[in-house]
Amino acid sequence: QVQLIESGGGLMQPGGSLRLSCAASGRTINSYSVGWFRQAPGKEREFVSAIVWSGTIYYADSVKGRFTISRDNIKNFVYLQMNSLKPEDTAVYYCVTTRRPYYSGVHYTTGMWDYWGQGTQVTVSS
Repeated sequence: QVQLIESGGGLMQPGGSLRLSCAASGRTINSYSVGWFRQAPGKEREFVSAIVWSGTIYYADSVKGRFTISRDNIKNFVYLQMNSLKPEDTAVYYCVTTRRPYYSGVHYTTGMWDYWGQGTQVTVSS
């Protein structure tokens, strides 16, 4: 069974930085697409960023230029470096991956992703 455990969330002032980590267990992440979603209070879960198995990277327009996704296939980790944080980045952030290897569907939809972590809270406030 694949497990994803996020960490690194917390309270940060606007303009600050945080680095989220996602530890994957149960199998390697090599050859699988991985990504991040977030959900703010009262809003639907939304796509943040993804690295598909081929290495192509995607970002939501709202985070482009500020967030950077990366993966370490040896350590089995996925990271999200978040810079220039804004209050509207406040949300629970979820790490995701797929069940099938070499699969890249519609990355910005929740339906593509089979495994979800429990989430880590990010709060941006002064």
